[in-house]
Amino acid sequence: MQSLFFSTQADRVALARQRYFEEGELPSGVVSEAVFQSWTRCLRQKQDPRGQLEFQPVSASRAQLALQKNRLLRDAWLAEASELDAVLGATNCGAMLTDPSGVLIGATCSRRVHEKITPVAHRIGVNFAEEVVGTTAPGIVARTGKQACVQGAEHFFESVNFMHCAAAPIRDIHGNLAGVLDMSSEGIAFNFDAASVVGLYASSIANRLLVSQSSEHLIVRFQISPAMLDTPMAGLMGVDMQGRIVWRNAAASRLLGIAPDGEQSGLSKVDEILQSSFSELASSRGGAHSLLRLPNGLQVHVRCELQARDGHRQLLAVGKPSQETPMVDISPVVALPIASAPVADAAPPAVESPEPASLRDADADLIAKTLKECGGNVSAAARKLRVSRGLIYRRIQSA
Repeated sequence: MQSLFFSTQADRVALARQRYFEEGELPSGVVSEAVFQSWTRCLRQKQDPRGQLEFQPVSASRAQLALQKNRLLRDAWLAEASELDAVLGATNCGAMLTDPSGVLIGATCSRRVHEKITPVAHRIGVNFAEEVVGTTAPGIVARTGKQACVQGAEHFFESVNFMHCAAAPIRDIHGNLAGVLDMSSEGIAFNFDAASVVGLYASSIANRLLVSQSSEHLIVRFQISPAMLDTPMAGLMGVDMQGRIVWRNAAASRLLGIAPDGEQSGLSKVDEILQSSFSELASSRGGAHSLLRLPNGLQVHVRCELQARDGHRQLLAVGKPSQETPMVDISPVVALPIASAPVADAAPPAVESPEPASLRDADADLIAKTLKECGGNVSAAARKLRVSRGLIYRRIQSA
């Protein structure tokens, strides 16, 4: 006779699983709603929980296409992978990255002798979609777009009931699912908050992806503490040359107390959200970060980066300067030559035209006026002023 009481969650899940798959009894209160819904979908797809699961890669052409289409996502992953591997080094856990459909496009090294499934599963091109491998954390996230944790017997297939995984979504500049970050442990349950760790690194990768996908945007970083501006917890938003907020991450939405980016229609104006215009954000000077009061009353530390298609990035201060080290340009300026233009630093010839002849003696008003006349197009403004785009970005800061 089976005991009515169990001392561990693993035992309770095992019993709930047995009763659900064999007797149809709902596992209410034992497994999460996300796991239960995944079980239900797998059964509707005629999958057999006792069947043998094989982690097979997609075709070579599809795997190569996944790598090519997600180059920026992989670059963001690679920038974090070595640190993530070091953090997980003694935890019995490995990490992997999939594209939005569940195809694996990156993984940390597997070097544990007891692992049998992980070396096979963590191969480029292996498909972790729910309809292929049943209930897993990366499969649920790829299906729902929401963070998930699947441990032990919560997996649909019995053959992988000793696996434990936690996964989090990574979203792109449009608010769409760009990929899934997963952490897995084979044979040993997590002895730390895996959901928090994977969520933190997923945010860090997402922030890198958002910045890399931005072109000719003012990238605004803000948080209540200056020490958090370069962490995954920083609020980020991208503002175009017309002052419209093109994107923002989840941390920015939480700080502002507004709906996540993907749940809103249309583009908000930065002066409506931050009560500061694009010109004020772009032309303000100060220390390495500055103070700004949000409409909801929060005082945050803010730092801006003006990013162009040619890779130019320049730090800008916003609002009231804080007492910090003066900011510096974080990358070399690439001045793109204009075929009919003179050298940017050379004195322009005198002309009768009322149009601006040079940017050397122009101030922020002239830059703003020219950008407005050109509809916010920096390239057009540069041609009109007969200078490089890089010089425009430098003058915005020094104006």
